[in-house]
Amino acid sequence: MTIIPTDDFKRSAANLPIEIRQLCAIQFHRFSQDHNDPRLHIKKVRSLKGIFSLRITRRYRAFFYFQNRDIAIFFDIDHRKDSYR
Repeated sequence: MTIIPTDDFKRSAANLPIEIRQLCAIQFHRFSQDHNDPRLHIKKVRSLKGIFSLRITRRYRAFFYFQNRDIAIFFDIDHRKDSYR
């Protein structure tokens, strides 16, 4: 699976604490190897059609959509309390 982060995603990720960025890299590696890995805790976002969330930690989520079977576009990463607004 190819991961393509948008510029907005990169800016949001750059503002995160270093520990969260390191965990994000681990989760992205898992995602690229097998996007069905249960450790990713991928869920559909109910309010937005075709959008999914990936758990980085209990508090942080990354949001993405599938462009096709082999490409995922990541467009946001944020604290859970702020991300679903």
